[in-house]
Amino acid sequence: MSKKDIFEVFFRRKPAMILVALKQSVRNRYGSVLAKEVDCTYSHTVKILQEMERAKLVNFEKQGRIKLINLTEQGNKIADYIGRIKEIL
Repeated sequence: MSKKDIFEVFFRRKPAMILVALKQSVRNRYGSVLAKEVDCTYSHTVKILQEMERAKLVNFEKQGRIKLINLTEQGNKIADYIGRIKEIL
C-alpha cells in the first residue's frame, strides 16, 4: 500500500487537501482556484467548503462579487495536523 493510499484510509482526500492547500497559501483564495489545486470540481469544492463553514473551520469574506476563503483558528490547527500526518505517512 502506498503512502497516498494509507493517507486516504484515515482521511477523505479532497477535504483534507482543501484544508492543507488553504494553510499553505499566502495569497487570496477563491473557490475556483482551490478546486483546480486539489483536482476537484468547483461544485464539489463548494459543498465541502460549506460543510467546513458549518463546522467553523473556514469563513468566507465577500469582496464585491468574489468570496475569499479563510481558515479560522480551529481550521488552521486542523490543517497543520493533517499536513504533519501526511508527511509522516
